[in-house]
Amino acid sequence: MNKILASPRGATTGVGSLPFIDPDIACDVVRKYCQRLPYIPTLPKRGILERIVFSDSEHLPGKIIEEERLLIDRSRDITNDIAKIYEDFLGKNFIPYLPTPDYYSCFDNMLSRNFQDIIALKFQLTGPVTFGMQVVDRERKPILYDPELADMLPKLIALRARAAEDAIRERTGVDETLIVMDEPYYASLGSSVVPLDKEQVREGFTEIVTTLKGAIGVHCCANTDWEFVLSLKPAVLSFDAYTNANEFLLYRDKILDFMRNGGVIAWGVVPSEGEVFRKETIDRLIQRFQSIRERAIETIPSDLFDRQSLITPTCGIRLADEETAIDIMESTNAVSESIHSFTS
Repeated sequence: MNKILASPRGATTGVGSLPFIDPDIACDVVRKYCQRLPYIPTLPKRGILERIVFSDSEHLPGKIIEEERLLIDRSRDITNDIAKIYEDFLGKNFIPYLPTPDYYSCFDNMLSRNFQDIIALKFQLTGPVTFGMQVVDRERKPILYDPELADMLPKLIALRARAAEDAIRERTGVDETLIVMDEPYYASLGSSVVPLDKEQVREGFTEIVTTLKGAIGVHCCANTDWEFVLSLKPAVLSFDAYTNANEFLLYRDKILDFMRNGGVIAWGVVPSEGEVFRKETIDRLIQRFQSIRERAIETIPSDLFDRQSLITPTCGIRLADEETAIDIMESTNAVSESIHSFTS
């Protein structure tokens, strides 16, 4: 297990994006509903640069944006730009990679706030696999399949992650940080259609882990090879439990080992899409989580399960209006509070 978090005991947090325009309002909402594990949200409605992948492309060599797609122009000589990333990585020159307001409008705002009695302050960014599969060259080839660029990507992400981590600690005084890799493309693990080299995935993840001082997590909102992801030993594994709990719980023995070693599962049981959420009720969401818990504790001791669980929305709250986003956060808190009733 890599560096672990204090047991969250069913606390709530968010996954990434929120549908607000104003960073002040977005950060206020996070502080109200994620009191023990607050996070720094992205606001993609402000512009394309706050969308997943784009938000971490600030220093990507050869970057161009065309028709809302992120490309690398290999016709340009980007040798020196790539070499600079290696030089900064080896020289631990993190500061130039600090998130800036055009890409993370809430970063400075959240870091200006006071934090007491929190588990950690969380920052989520695009993982190297998803980044490498989403960014393509002129021939539409994902850069993850370009050996030179694929080797560079974990270093680029690690520089961004460590710069953010250092700033969080220095400017807020918090003792613990949680840096989460957003990796929806982990869904391709084991796929013959979109092949991923598991050893390459593991090496890239390890490069980021060894660059950070604090805890690291992984979020994957699709079904994947959960045994492999658990074997990476993140401090937190975050997933869409509303949709994929049945598949995930096939690995109860591995989840048990993971939790025993200090790992935390973030159960995304509240739909983050407004249309899906509006078809649910709080009682049904609590019942859904209770059903997940009952299956899990057939193998995992109930006190361990409750101690090592977080409650979250299924993914970033992007496809919802502001009012619905607040309702989603309130429902997430209601599910969290229900954990105490299970054990009373």
